Amino acid sequence: MRKAGPILILLIGILALAIDFLPGLQLPDSSNADGAWRPIVTKLGLDLEGGLRAEYQALPVDGKEPSPADMAIIKDIVERRVNTTGVSEPVVTTQGKDRVVVELPGVTDPEAIRRLIRQTGRLDFVPLGSTQAQEGQVLDPKQYPPLFGGDQVTSATVGTDQNGRPAVNFVLKDDGKNKFAEYTKNNVGSYFAITLDGAVVSAPVINDSIPGGNVQITGGGLAGFSGKDASELVTILKFGSLPFPIAALSSEQISATLGAQFLSQTILAGLLGISLVLAFMLIYYRLPGLVAGFALIYYTLVMYAIFRLVPVTLTLAGIAGFVLSVGMAVDANILIFERMKEELRVGKSLPAAVEAGFNRAWNSILDSNVSSLITATILYSLGSSVIKGFALVLILGVLVSMFSAIVVTRTILRWVVRQEWARKPSLYGLRDDEFVALGAVRPSSRREARGRV
Repeated sequence: MRKAGPILILLIGILALAIDFLPGLQLPDSSNADGAWRPIVTKLGLDLEGGLRAEYQALPVDGKEPSPADMAIIKDIVERRVNTTGVSEPVVTTQGKDRVVVELPGVTDPEAIRRLIRQTGRLDFVPLGSTQAQEGQVLDPKQYPPLFGGDQVTSATVGTDQNGRPAVNFVLKDDGKNKFAEYTKNNVGSYFAITLDGAVVSAPVINDSIPGGNVQITGGGLAGFSGKDASELVTILKFGSLPFPIAALSSEQISATLGAQFLSQTILAGLLGISLVLAFMLIYYRLPGLVAGFALIYYTLVMYAIFRLVPVTLTLAGIAGFVLSVGMAVDANILIFERMKEELRVGKSLPAAVEAGFNRAWNSILDSNVSSLITATILYSLGSSVIKGFALVLILGVLVSMFSAIVVTRTILRWVVRQEWARKPSLYGLRDDEFVALGAVRPSSRREARGRV
């Protein structure tokens, strides 16, 4: 590890610098079946960048009003559907007894989001016979009664057909499987529509009998489905049906509540805070403090690269989590350096004191960070979207801070303490009689040992 440590630190540092500052970098987009690439950018939250705000009302059915449990289901389905679009940290909340409010930061296609949220009504599978329907066409339920509903779909995924083109695969429950098997057996060559609120989403032709409930839909034409169309159809199949229909009350682009001015103030405050921390470490711990300062800058660059790479949406809560993790990163270095001073004062040489300082502080650092990780994991698992953003940044910050405090600081200190110019007690905040550079034992220590014998 001693040999690999410097190489690992250098490679991670170069990669972080490239991600942070090189423009035009892209990564494969795993959410896009077309194999498209997404740009590496810094994503800002609704409070910093603005976005889309939409409000919906759950409508009664046959005189029955939605209950709080029904509203929770509607909220969950809308949130999961929005998440499939790649929008980071959406905020979906219920208001009153029948309202759902959706806030989406930094959306690039507001109309597509509006269309996706609106399509949260009844999902049906409708036999068409020899009638060919077009996408978006509204079918008369009396003329074309559904064979079964969307509640019969257990799972849906984007796949490929035998020619490697994008396709949609889904699995039916027993009732839907039996009905579909019987229908497809007797109607090969007929059309079959998937409708949402009566509008046709897809109307494929039945090519073969499908007895097992495992269904594959392919698009028309030589190219088949586009990756985007396949993903949207999967989303509709998985999250199409709601216990109550919803109607749009309002949908608007909103400006940032804090905006560019707040962002610049936040950056200034963060730089000022980090500068004060660096000044304290340098004044109090001298040379080890300088090494810790470099490790803290290294930590900041790596964290920012992770924010862009994941990507993590930066909101007020996320920035708070990052600032907290900066304090925890410095805290680990303080434990190490104080322990190192103690080892130097009892007569250990400088290299031995460095190793002992890290080894003996490790248990305290590990316990502290594991406790923080447990708390952050619980917040991420059970919290709202805003709380999840804070928890995610905190988890990443704790993990990276452990790497920077233990690996980066330790590797640099191991090299520094073996340099001739670094063997001065003043560089460590010690007196001459408290300091041993290399290998020797202080005379006072020998006299104290003989006195104790």
